[in-house]
Amino acid sequence: MSSQETYEQLIALLDQQGAHYRLIDHEPQGQTDLVSALRGNTLSQAAKCIIMMVKIGKKVTRYVLGVIPGDARLDLDAVKSLLGGTYISFASAEIAERLAGSVAGTILPFSFTPELELVVDPSLLDNEEIFFNAARLDRSMALKTSDYLALAKPRLVQIVKSSL
Repeated sequence: MSSQETYEQLIALLDQQGAHYRLIDHEPQGQTDLVSALRGNTLSQAAKCIIMMVKIGKKVTRYVLGVIPGDARLDLDAVKSLLGGTYISFASAEIAERLAGSVAGTILPFSFTPELELVVDPSLLDNEEIFFNAARLDRSMALKTSDYLALAKPRLVQIVKSSL
């Protein structure tokens, strides 16, 4: 699936379900801190999307889309433990982009394939809206958090490193 098809699938889903969102056009940017400045949102409102590969034993490989606040650090060990994994790493760019249906820096906090399990850190939900690139480097979305939860149906688990 291309980034454009993924974008259209997202918009169709949100419109069909009556979700509250707005689109924000900006300079092409996929880095969370820089794009947040362009959009005018705080880092804690940004949905940072990271695709990981988890090995379970020698024969099973699963992929997880972890979504955390933009100012948080992902806890790989928490994700590995959650799935009972024996090894975890970030997915290769090629695999991540195939599973996400968009290029790195534009990965949505939604999974449109059963191959990709969606896990969201509950701290992201402290905001009324979440912000993310909408499968494009030059367009972002602000989405009402309650609508995001209802439509994405993520598994909610703490996957960020607690601050010291």
